[in-house]
Amino acid sequence: MKPVNTPQNRPSTASAHRLFSPRLALASLALSTLLASLGASVAAVALPTLAQALDASFQQVQWVVLAYLLAITTLIVSVGRLGDLMGRRKLLLVGIILFTLASAVCGLAPSLWLLIAGRALQGLGAAIMMTLTLALVGETVAQEKTGSAMGLLATLSAVGTALGPSFGGMLIGGFGWPALFLVNIPLGLLTLGLAWYSLPVRQVPPKTEGTRFDVTGTVLLAMTLAAYALAMTSGSGSFGRLNMVLLLIALVGGGLFIRAQSRAVSPLIPLAVFRDRLLVSGLVTSALVATVMMATLLVGPFYLSIALGLPATLVGLVLAAGPSVAALAGVPAGRLADRFGVTPMRLAGLAAMVLGCLMLSLVPPALGTVGYLTAIIVTTLGYAFFQTANNTAVMADVAAQRRGVIAGLLNLSRNLGFFTGASVLGAVFVLAAATNDITRASPAAVTNGLHMTFAVALAMMILALLIAWKSRVPETLPTPRDNPSQA
Repeated sequence: MKPVNTPQNRPSTASAHRLFSPRLALASLALSTLLASLGASVAAVALPTLAQALDASFQQVQWVVLAYLLAITTLIVSVGRLGDLMGRRKLLLVGIILFTLASAVCGLAPSLWLLIAGRALQGLGAAIMMTLTLALVGETVAQEKTGSAMGLLATLSAVGTALGPSFGGMLIGGFGWPALFLVNIPLGLLTLGLAWYSLPVRQVPPKTEGTRFDVTGTVLLAMTLAAYALAMTSGSGSFGRLNMVLLLIALVGGGLFIRAQSRAVSPLIPLAVFRDRLLVSGLVTSALVATVMMATLLVGPFYLSIALGLPATLVGLVLAAGPSVAALAGVPAGRLADRFGVTPMRLAGLAAMVLGCLMLSLVPPALGTVGYLTAIIVTTLGYAFFQTANNTAVMADVAAQRRGVIAGLLNLSRNLGFFTGASVLGAVFVLAAATNDITRASPAAVTNGLHMTFAVALAMMILALLIAWKSRVPETLPTPRDNPSQA
């Protein structure tokens, strides 16, 4: 009797000499996610060292972090679309190679500006890895195990975020700042070899007449997103004339992009995808959740050090609790999503975040570190459950030829949420603390800032819960939202 010929166990002719292993393939995707996440978090701890070593101001060395994040944000949708057209496995391998080579450029850079250029290239490689790992899940695991796979990727992303500062500090202390980037070379080569060996080779669908990469849409979207990101991060905490100009450019660019997409023969983002209620709900709630999670990273250090009077070492340990909880909860969250369905887990995660934000908006300093940690753990658990279930819900039934661009949109919504949280909720915190210099604020002022910030965050999470509730779908047999056979 011949074995069943399914997408999960059917290798192409080009890869028939290799034994396809879903576990090895998933491991290569997990390592790619870890590298991209680590690249974002590991450099921040080196900024003081870089300022001294390269004789640069703090504002100048900030571009070491900002260039990486801008490259990811501006190009993440475009690389997803490119993967759909040229083959996701092939482009992922290119992304890993680019990330590894850019790491070498960063580690050997003799000047700050070459380091920043290397970080931008590294960010492009990370954008490819972040997007295509999500898109490739559907080609590497059975559909009933999608939640578990998404949970593993979320776990490795959280591990990279949590590990970055401590790992970076250890490398700087032992080998100097170039080691932050040079360590990616052996890790990148390991990931490249594993991905090349284990990921299944799929035949790229033949291009129909008029199908091509949308260069105009890519340029307009990149300019729009860059303007928005800079508007949200420039000005050192104040929203001035430059921020308004950048925001206006982003709005005009967004309008031009929508117009271009409506007229394009082969658009970067087909506007028809936004008729999908589940997709729109997933993107909006993802952005709202990311906005709130950024607030925990911004406000937490000030509350712990000023209001609670903790030393820097304890502040670092307490701040690591959130990413650690997310890392531990990722895989169990995926398994629960597979067992009980993505809709209940999305709602449960958002409900937990509502409770966590409520606790943070009311927590008195008298409860000390325990009170703060309890609220953060509840919030982060909710985030872990929501993110895994939401990624699974959005990606599970997407047609094969659009997985890349939808994965890019999903990552973009999260990144835009982070930028927005840094600007909007950061401004709320400073305004509520009623001081221009937050480092000199009184404990009472910082506590008031914490409460007001998370009161606004609470409203955001209630809105996200209502959106998810209104767009919920019954847990039935999966029906592709866009049938690949009709492409």
